[in-house]
Amino acid sequence: MGGGVNKNLLQLAGEPILIRTLKIFSQVERVNFLIVVVAAHEVETVKKLLRGTDGLKPWLVTQGGSERQFSIANGLKLLPDDAEIILVHDAARPLIGTQTIDAVIDAAEKFGGAIAAVPSKDTIKIVDAEGFVTYTPPRSELVAVQTPQGFRREILLQAYERAANENFIGTDDASLVERLNMRVKVVTGDYRNIKITTPEDISVAENFLRNTID
Repeated sequence: MGGGVNKNLLQLAGEPILIRTLKIFSQVERVNFLIVVVAAHEVETVKKLLRGTDGLKPWLVTQGGSERQFSIANGLKLLPDDAEIILVHDAARPLIGTQTIDAVIDAAEKFGGAIAAVPSKDTIKIVDAEGFVTYTPPRSELVAVQTPQGFRREILLQAYERAANENFIGTDDASLVERLNMRVKVVTGDYRNIKITTPEDISVAENFLRNTID
């Protein structure tokens, strides 16, 4: 995003991105608890922001680590004893819909692990170290993975424990679970569930919101 600003605290249609995301999850009946993982120097700032926000499910804020995976591991240490399904979501995806969240929960309960994803609109090429194409996977077999990703508690904890023991860093939570030789179910996501990464994404997200309201 540039400028040294945490993108999740930027305003989207008059509301911080983080707050907008948390409010959506708080609307889902089966979501009982929120764990927000942020940089160490932002813990108190985010706590203050959340205290001033109505309509959130019970929450805790904790500091992250040097890698996304280490940050989630810190969050997992704070799980309530009665948590059965764990959802991991990028706060920078503030347009997630409650129907997608419910679908991931349903699939995680049934299959043990699930991710939201959409069919790839682009042709994807596999290239070698010199930049030459080595293979073109059939587009019908490709999906663009989103979040949330959901897993039964015991499965995700086992996956993280194994990754830590083997010093493995995955690209997402599903990649850790896949190493347990477990299949992860794909549920249909939403092309509007974009990840805010660049200033242009803010404009795109605001357009989506305006069209939804209209």
